[in-house]
Amino acid sequence: MTNDFTLDALPAAVRDFKPEVGLVLGSGLGGFIAELMARDVVPYGEIGGLPVSKVPGHAGRFVLAQIGNRRCLIAAGRVHLYEGWSAAEVTAGVRCMAAAGITRLVLTNAAGAANPAFPPGTWMMLNDHLNLTGTTPLLGGANFFDMTSVYSEEWRQQFAATAVREGITLHEGVYAGLLGPQYETPAEVRMLRLLGADAIGMSTVLEAIQARALGLDVAAFSCLTNWGSGIGNEPLSHGEVLDTGLQAAGQLSRMLIATFSED
Repeated sequence: MTNDFTLDALPAAVRDFKPEVGLVLGSGLGGFIAELMARDVVPYGEIGGLPVSKVPGHAGRFVLAQIGNRRCLIAAGRVHLYEGWSAAEVTAGVRCMAAAGITRLVLTNAAGAANPAFPPGTWMMLNDHLNLTGTTPLLGGANFFDMTSVYSEEWRQQFAATAVREGITLHEGVYAGLLGPQYETPAEVRMLRLLGADAIGMSTVLEAIQARALGLDVAAFSCLTNWGSGIGNEPLSHGEVLDTGLQAAGQLSRMLIATFSED
């Protein structure tokens, strides 16, 4: 599968940085940036072909920073299908980061907890996903790719060991990616739980598919910001998602810094 971005077309700041790892921050997780010493910032608008989100909590810029021993290209914000973008547009940032030279990608998201044993305020590492968006970034040809091991088992083991050492609660489970933008009904949450979903959100799955098609190793984490509809008693709101994400960003920072310091 060809990439529609080229290294030469990227801003000099990105080219000269030579990033090794890409990181996509989900809703409310922009506070993670405050934990780092950024080398440079590149707004998405400066890179032709990159769409910019208008959803609160998605800043729309690349941040270049050192995390542990790794040079990281951090996508602060993403676009979503529910905004009206296509699957190809939603995954443009992944192709851009691949063109910049990353070989591994960390995806994060804010998600609702469907597993009663995974309470809000904790993190879940993805070991598999359900793509229920009804689309794929690989449309347009016979782009057949094996999805048996989307999320790197070796990398999952490293992150799990780090979480134990750092005293961070890190669940592991299946993420269901839906179209949105409405939250699920209680009946839909029960259905998704029967299908094997532990967390539910509106992103990540298409980016993971695109990354694997480009040969990138992938790890992904859900910040569990609320109970799925029908599990908790409170109505769902985007404000709650942003608030919980802000509080949990520090744990993500600790886990990544510790892992990349050993890696």
